[in-house]
Amino acid sequence: MILDKLYLNMIKQAIIPLAGLGTRLLPLTSVFAKELLPINGKPGIEYILDECMQAGIKEIVFIISKKKNIIKKYFYNDKFYKKILKKKKDKRIISEYKKILNYRKMIKFVYQNTPKGTGDAVLKTKKYIKDKHFLMLLPDDLIVKKNCSKDMIKIFKKKKCSIMASMIVKKNNVSRWGIYSVSSKIDKNNFYIKDVIEKPKIKEAPSRNAVIGRYILPNEIFSKLKKQKKGKGGEIHITDSIRSLINEGNQFIGHNFEGEYLDCGTMDGYINSSNRISKL
Repeated sequence: MILDKLYLNMIKQAIIPLAGLGTRLLPLTSVFAKELLPINGKPGIEYILDECMQAGIKEIVFIISKKKNIIKKYFYNDKFYKKILKKKKDKRIISEYKKILNYRKMIKFVYQNTPKGTGDAVLKTKKYIKDKHFLMLLPDDLIVKKNCSKDMIKIFKKKKCSIMASMIVKKNNVSRWGIYSVSSKIDKNNFYIKDVIEKPKIKEAPSRNAVIGRYILPNEIFSKLKKQKKGKGGEIHITDSIRSLINEGNQFIGHNFEGEYLDCGTMDGYINSSNRISKL
């Protein structure tokens, strides 16, 4: 019985939405998935996978589209590696191939072929998520120096509620982000969330605590997403379903992480990320 309770309180599954076309990184993304673009010599998605593994995640669901099957091919390109290794027993290539095979053991794929928003993407994973809570990571948001997911899971084990990453942003930048309305502080890095407002005007922003792409979400989010009406831009936003859960009394914590945030979703951010990681 005690083991069952411990099992339920663990975060073992993660989902990563990867179906976006990455138009802000054109022309690179006209032929290549942005998540496979190298950041200091390593595909961006591998930083996210390593964060998951170090945080104790055992299963990861990738949400891709048919247009981004190159991501699946990256993890299932056995013929290529076997052909190369048959001719040349290169230790570096052997090591890289073994690493990919280890990643592959953890990954499942689902498809979102029509871009209907992050909420719709998350809903596609419903059949795979069996636990009461799961982790979601957005690949454009890299957090280095400190494992944000691992820290959030530690908080979850103590508080047994949903958690979302947060970062203090400049007041004149709040309209770029989802912004938290703070209910009460827990400690210097954590607070209870009263509400989440998507891209508010500067004068209407309830705080400078911005939503960053790390979430520990309850399984109940799927029933909300199934009924969720389209929001801004005609898309299904996960933020709207999170707000519904908060309004119904579900507790959410905002976690101001201690790592360094890198935005890989824009060309300037992508270039800066490589430069920054090369100096760590």
